[in-house]
Amino acid sequence: MSINRVIISGNLTRDPELRSTASGLPVLGFGVAVNDRHKNQQTGEWEDYPNFIDCTMFGARAESLSRYLAKGTKVSIEGKLRWSQWEHEGQKRSKINIIVDELEFMSSRSSEPEYDPAEIVDASSSVYDEDIPF
Repeated sequence: MSINRVIISGNLTRDPELRSTASGLPVLGFGVAVNDRHKNQQTGEWEDYPNFIDCTMFGARAESLSRYLAKGTKVSIEGKLRWSQWEHEGQKRSKINIIVDELEFMSSRSSEPEYDPAEIVDASSSVYDEDIPF
């Protein structure tokens, strides 16, 4: 048995793009930035390292949500990882993206701050091994 589930929260890195398959199924594509926090061993300061994750959502819900999502929107996403491979100009390429099953808005649109790529996600509430006192 294997489990393929992922949960992330972060900010949209770009406005979503709504397309359709040949059969008319709506497909929504967008990117989410999620910080990974590490302690700098030289300075002792915590530093954020952004990860940029491509996400895809299918169906009527994707079409509905496309009206409310915009660059900078803070969301929580649950889905599964999917690996894809293709060839471009003679070079093999591949990527992993998230196929979105659930999307939740983390803040109201009116209170959403303007997107700042230097401060993508507040990861200060995360707990790491260095934080545990034993």
